[in-house]
Amino acid sequence: MATFTGQLRDRAGRDTDPTDPEVQDPIPGTVLSTRDLTRRYGDRTVLDSIDLTIAAGEFVALLGRSGSGKSTLLRAVAGLDAGVDGSGVLDVARETSVVFQDSRLLPWARVLPNVTLGLTGHDARRCGLDALTDVGLADRERAWPNELSGGEQQRAALARSLVRRPALLLADEPFGALDALTRLRMHELLRQLCGKYRPGVLLVTHDVDEAVALADRVLVLDDGRFVADRSLAALGSQRSLRDPEFIAHREALLAALGVDTTSNG
Repeated sequence: MATFTGQLRDRAGRDTDPTDPEVQDPIPGTVLSTRDLTRRYGDRTVLDSIDLTIAAGEFVALLGRSGSGKSTLLRAVAGLDAGVDGSGVLDVARETSVVFQDSRLLPWARVLPNVTLGLTGHDARRCGLDALTDVGLADRERAWPNELSGGEQQRAALARSLVRRPALLLADEPFGALDALTRLRMHELLRQLCGKYRPGVLLVTHDVDEAVALADRVLVLDDGRFVADRSLAALGSQRSLRDPEFIAHREALLAALGVDTTSNG
């Protein structure tokens, strides 16, 4: 996990300093907006003029086959890719946190210092303890990272990502290395945390069920472009794999990914 204070670009595509008081956050009501965002590797276009807006508090999941550009898009939004075409416009909320599949806890620091890494001020410890309480690790503040299970490490990573109350949370398959039962528990935890902190979220995942279980909106990326943008708001917050609407969304998204759901073979 890493925490990043988002880079902003002005409407001409020029880089700006996010600490500059003259720099404005994205369009009011949004935490992320891109226009014509492009990334090329030689002759190959991985992101092809991407337009994406995420509203404050909105949970967006991004699906796509391997090599479709999902992680490339997240890295571009996070400011971790200097090769993004400067002609595109990228506006990102000042406070942006990133969570990766690997928790990336510092092995030489105990859990609480990992969570409060970079925080200053007299209330840093209190904020860190509050965050650990939120993720169910209130009694693990003095543990070393290697004393935590995989699920506990990801809980600590979530605590570190949310302790600063980010406006935008970027998550690159954060539960991909966990077993199925732990993943389900982490889904419930993430729902609770997002309900409390209300960040905008962009979750990269290869798991269609995970996307439908968590997101307000699901995008499908293929060959550098969005081929589906599906609202799941009508599902509400209590979602079941057995719900006919859940199944309908799942099948539509699988179809957008090129998976034939009508065949039993």
